[in-house]
Amino acid sequence: MSWDETKVAKLKELWGKGNTASQIAEIIGGISRNAVIGKAHRLNLSAKIKTRATTSNKQFENSSEEKNINSRRSRRSKFKSLIIEKNFEPENPKQLEELDENSCKWPIGHPNEKSFYFCGRSSLKDFSYCKLHLLYAYQPKGKKEDIADKDEVPEFIEKKIKSA
Repeated sequence: MSWDETKVAKLKELWGKGNTASQIAEIIGGISRNAVIGKAHRLNLSAKIKTRATTSNKQFENSSEEKNINSRRSRRSKFKSLIIEKNFEPENPKQLEELDENSCKWPIGHPNEKSFYFCGRSSLKDFSYCKLHLLYAYQPKGKKEDIADKDEVPEFIEKKIKSA
């Protein structure tokens, strides 16, 4: 198939209106979608066309940024109460067979060594670790996450501290 002037003009017109390559190929007739893409590339037509998908992606990015900020706040806030309290019960060394649901499963040492054991303190509800090892396991990613004021302790954290 050869591209004559009328087909090229039609391609430029339809491409400018934002039609897809498949639609253009169907309208012009006798050419494939890939032929339309190739010719548009050779003509240096704009590669990015504003479509419904690109505008919805912007909305999606904005909403995902808001969700990331909220999740950062909540993740940081979850463990802030643990940082406030520094009194931890003593370690209760346990072997793998001795662990139960309420035992901290933080490994101490290397599994190939005879002195290897698990922490054994009582773990927090819904977690596998005690308060101390939870601080190690769930560290904030960086200073950017420190969104909440350091002096301000949210109300729901105060409730967690009282209930702990």
